[in-house]
Amino acid sequence: MNIALILSGGRGRRIGSDIPKQYIKVDDRTILSYSLETLLSSESVDAVQIVADRDWKDTILSEILSLKLDSNHKFRGFSGPGVTRQLSIYNGLKDIGSFAESDDRVLIHDAARPCVTAEMVTKCFDAVSGEYEGAMPVLPMKDTVYRSMDGKMITGLLEREHIFAGQAPEAFIYGKYLEANERLLPKKIYEINGSSEPAIKEGMHVAMIPGDEGNFKITTPEDFDRFVSIVAEKLR
Repeated sequence: MNIALILSGGRGRRIGSDIPKQYIKVDDRTILSYSLETLLSSESVDAVQIVADRDWKDTILSEILSLKLDSNHKFRGFSGPGVTRQLSIYNGLKDIGSFAESDDRVLIHDAARPCVTAEMVTKCFDAVSGEYEGAMPVLPMKDTVYRSMDGKMITGLLEREHIFAGQAPEAFIYGKYLEANERLLPKKIYEINGSSEPAIKEGMHVAMIPGDEGNFKITTPEDFDRFVSIVAEKLR
């Protein structure tokens, strides 16, 4: 079974909105609904679990119904957000355990990445096979990257061809990824910044697949304006 876990519990304060950015409406739809539609519609996804604050559950359920998809039955339920992103993931992983098997695959995706494609979802799942226990889309680094030990002076140059920017979604073998997160409890999990970090720390083999420049995360007002423009262009 392939399971998608959508993270929709963040506050998104940097965008300057009174509500979490994933619930801002664009063309009368929440930002969350765009990636939710892609995942529910994907033939590669068998089940969807959403991490969200209880105050937004009714909004999300209404959005699912408004999509009018034959695949709405894939939605399995909600998980409560944690105090950090990785704890939110862990909460979702634990709840998924009520219907998942250890060798199933789980896809971690951010609600604030509304432009994810069905093709990217399939590629992530497909890459988790054989020697690879995880997969991450990456983009090559375009700029020269420098190191500074004190934040004031350049102290080194990194080899650009060996540096990559990670994206979401990321996919993993469910059982192994759950164990990797549990080994970080109770304190080290607070130090995690990216979904793949627990897997890498545990020695899981994580494949890199080509990322997508269009699969950007809405973080700033400029990112939001970019997404509004994309939606407007599609409506023309």
